[in-house]
Amino acid sequence: MTTEPTVRSPSVEEEEEVAVSDSKPKFRLSAQFFYMGLMFFLMYLPIGVLTFYSFNDSAYSAGWQGFTLKWYVELSQDSRIIGALGNSLVVALVSVVVSAVLGTLMAVGLARYKFLGKNLYLGISYLPLIVPDIAIAVATLVFLAAIGIPLSLWTIIGAHVVFCLAYIAIVVSTRLGDLDPNLEEAAMDLGATPIQAFIKVLLPQLTPGIISGCLLAFVLSLDDFLIASFTAGTGATTLPMEIFSRIRTGVKPDVNALSVILILASGFIAAAGEYIRYRSERGKES
Repeated sequence: MTTEPTVRSPSVEEEEEVAVSDSKPKFRLSAQFFYMGLMFFLMYLPIGVLTFYSFNDSAYSAGWQGFTLKWYVELSQDSRIIGALGNSLVVALVSVVVSAVLGTLMAVGLARYKFLGKNLYLGISYLPLIVPDIAIAVATLVFLAAIGIPLSLWTIIGAHVVFCLAYIAIVVSTRLGDLDPNLEEAAMDLGATPIQAFIKVLLPQLTPGIISGCLLAFVLSLDDFLIASFTAGTGATTLPMEIFSRIRTGVKPDVNALSVILILASGFIAAAGEYIRYRSERGKES
């Protein structure tokens, strides 16, 4: 008498393990992966070379003469760099604060109200995003000369408000498009005034978008050279203008060190803005 072999059916735990292993994305090398890697390599190779030579002990970037941190130390003791950095921070902070208030009101007005010529006004409002910086710089300079305002640090701030306003407004508009417009009406039905509904209902929901737009505008203002150079008065030198004046005779290691610090600071601000936007999206989904 022969016995047939019994086939054991998989348990529930084994079936779940198989399902989980099948659902995990499998890492595969492909032409697309190598193309993406090549693009990232070409994009960040100059930054890598700049970072490498910022630690070079040589006064020139032609040859490597050993590791040093002296360029970073000298940079922290350079009064011209610190003064230019202070001017850039003042310009960026004041421009962003003014643009945040005006840009938020502009985005809410365009999203919530209808008026004659709204589409035309909408196109004109976002025009600074696509107009070349040189056109904005020349137009601002001609305008200031026509009305007789002397160039100073405040004229740079006024020029920066023009493009910071458009960037913050478009980010806030994107956030507004995802919100339920009935929330404000519900608040007013419960007795809130339009101002109370805006401050207590709409503004808290717009805060992540406002902060994200402010961080983006801050980086753009801090990085601007062209518009600032056209609208700056005597003694109102910003950091990009100071860097440009120094590299006319060649790129020195202290400029390399300064560039590395600016890249890290810009990357940190951009990452913070993206993290705030990510948390906002996760909170909205939950």
